[in-house]
Amino acid sequence: MIATIPDLADIARRVGGDRVKVESLAKGTEDIHAVPQRPSFVPRLNRADAVISIGFGAEHAFLPALLEVAQNPKVLPGQPGSIDCSEDIVPLDVAQNLSRSEGEVHPAGNPHYNVDPRKGAAIADAIAGGFSRLDPPGAEAYAKNAAAFKAELAGRVELWRKEAASLRGRKAVSYHRDMVYLAEFLGLAMSGEVEPKPGIAPTPRHLESLANRMNAHRVKLIIREVHFSADSAQWLSQKTGARIAVIAVMGGAFPDSRDYFGFIDHNIKALLEAAK
Repeated sequence: MIATIPDLADIARRVGGDRVKVESLAKGTEDIHAVPQRPSFVPRLNRADAVISIGFGAEHAFLPALLEVAQNPKVLPGQPGSIDCSEDIVPLDVAQNLSRSEGEVHPAGNPHYNVDPRKGAAIADAIAGGFSRLDPPGAEAYAKNAAAFKAELAGRVELWRKEAASLRGRKAVSYHRDMVYLAEFLGLAMSGEVEPKPGIAPTPRHLESLANRMNAHRVKLIIREVHFSADSAQWLSQKTGARIAVIAVMGGAFPDSRDYFGFIDHNIKALLEAAK
């Protein structure tokens, strides 16, 4: 089994147990929208029984071309071996203007729902359903494992919610427009992005305007996703006095975030530390 990102791979291992072997294509420090198309991906996809993806177009820059070259019809979209974890996710931030001038837009909705721990249950259900399609004799085991994962997740979600209560209402900016789901969970008030438009590098003029807006509205929290350069966030911090939280948008980016729970835990602790 192949997962596109590390946190999907971790949940898939928890759901699949000893009946599956799961590998991730992307690394936790990479940008999901710009994962390199490594030659080693092709034979792995060719041999895969399933491909587990975020969906909502998150992997559009690398996965479709790799699947075409891999020539494995059973994992193509619409086939039993294609497990799209977005199937039961209610999308936020659905793009209305699909013009290229608007930057990297997603007509199906913002794909970064995996940073919201509440969405982990839907991910587990999608994976359990996909595994059961491919391996009907294991359906009971997959359902049982998914239920155990969701029970543990529910307890952690409540703990994270309590730990992060002080973040509710806190104004913040992020580098990319990828915090909408996490902001909804934590109650953060997102006040802009370092990028002028999704996927477009910041200009000095935009950064100056953003700094002025942050000062006017007393925005004191900057969220820098680990795969983006620190330069712009540090400049904004100097201009506004805002503190920087370095977080990940998928698992495996930090030593303490190698699994799904560690990924979420790291992000919340980083936000709390920066928001002190």
